[in-house]
Amino acid sequence: MGIIGWIVLGAIAGWVASIIMKKNAQMGAFSNIIVGIIGAMIGGFLFNIIGGTGITGFNAWSILVAIAGAVVLLWIINALSKYKSKSHE
Repeated sequence: MGIIGWIVLGAIAGWVASIIMKKNAQMGAFSNIIVGIIGAMIGGFLFNIIGGTGITGFNAWSILVAIAGAVVLLWIINALSKYKSKSHE
């Protein structure tokens, strides 16, 4: 998959994950793309660990894997930001 494919996959996955995690209003297009691409890597890694297949090209399975990874990434970011804000109180 080429760079354009990764950008489109990242945009879709990041956008859907931001809606799932209720962060859509706080994220722009660039943030969605970055979260989606990093999420695709995380999702591929996690699915490979449990014996599944990761990103296999631009298809529905890869989008689902990328969304799952992006949700995990947003959950981690949210948890860290809450921890950081509590530690400064």
